[in-house]
Amino acid sequence: MFIDSHCHLDFIDFEPDLDLVIARAYAENVQAFVVPSTSYQSWSRVSELKSTRSSIRAAYGIHPYFLAQEKFANLDFLEAFAAENSAIAIGEIGLDYWPGSVNYEIQKRFLLRQLDIAQNLQLPVILHARKSYDELLRLLKNYSLVGGIVHAFTGSEVQAKRFIEQGLLLGIGGSVTYPRAQKTRRMLKGLADQNFVLETDSPDMPLSGLQGKRNEPVNIAKVATIVAELREQDVDQVADYTSVNIIKLFKNWN
Repeated sequence: MFIDSHCHLDFIDFEPDLDLVIARAYAENVQAFVVPSTSYQSWSRVSELKSTRSSIRAAYGIHPYFLAQEKFANLDFLEAFAAENSAIAIGEIGLDYWPGSVNYEIQKRFLLRQLDIAQNLQLPVILHARKSYDELLRLLKNYSLVGGIVHAFTGSEVQAKRFIEQGLLLGIGGSVTYPRAQKTRRMLKGLADQNFVLETDSPDMPLSGLQGKRNEPVNIAKVATIVAELREQDVDQVADYTSVNIIKLFKNWN
């Protein structure tokens, strides 16, 4: 069994054919999907998806890249909404220091408030980090979180070790399918089985050979195949232990 630990099935990209997308995934033994929200406006959509499909699990939060359209006051509703709508995590939250992104101090303010909420609810976090691993590590030291996932991790072996020491799993996705991603591949080879999970980040983060096409959860099987080859393991073994890692992390899974 595969679990896609990070896919945005609520995005408009999937509106025309979501049932077919999920059916294709089921056909490849992808049996569950974690859907993190990205904005205050998306919480209700993600919650509705979860309530209509038993294979979907929901996380609620505000993504750092979209903060220009957000009000800080929207976070006043997050704790209650997450508690009342079966959240398995707070997310997708984090820091995005890509050129042109929202002011860093504003990002930190949103992140710290959401980390407080995760800590209050004793929920894991789903973390977005782009060009910000070291700053995120520094901020996380001030929290006693119950775990989480660093989504789409492509950092160094040292950074991987530091996140793992803070009780976090690493999300491994499409980037590892590119032969040029030698640093990420080396890092992956050095991880223990219990330290990472698989993801697609659908509809984004296309796999090697599929550039320009909409990414889908069905592609988690292709990610797992590359992971298995790099780690010299059986693909079914990779599917099994990464699924166990996800279910163990998210205490509200069932």
